[in-house]
Amino acid sequence: MRRSMGLGLVLAIALTGCTTSSGSYASVGLAPIPGSITYHGQPRTKLTKSPVGSSFPHTFTDQWGRQVEEIYIIRPDRSLLIAERHYRPVFSLDDD
Repeated sequence: MRRSMGLGLVLAIALTGCTTSSGSYASVGLAPIPGSITYHGQPRTKLTKSPVGSSFPHTFTDQWGRQVEEIYIIRPDRSLLIAERHYRPVFSLDDD
């Protein structure tokens, strides 16, 4: 009984570390790279019709020729936050 309570306490402490607000609007997000929508600052036109908190993808080729997909989130002030960035593989081993 005592052992299971100790294990439960350890798991509870570990889970509280996992509940950070990494996706919140206050987070800084990823730094823009060449090709990002926000590379030269925030866009001049505001996304007024899209709801706050909505997300959209943007795919481009970076300066080294890699395919990049970024996911943006619209903040309450209508600025964009780069929430995720994925680099696509140049080739796939399962292609026939």
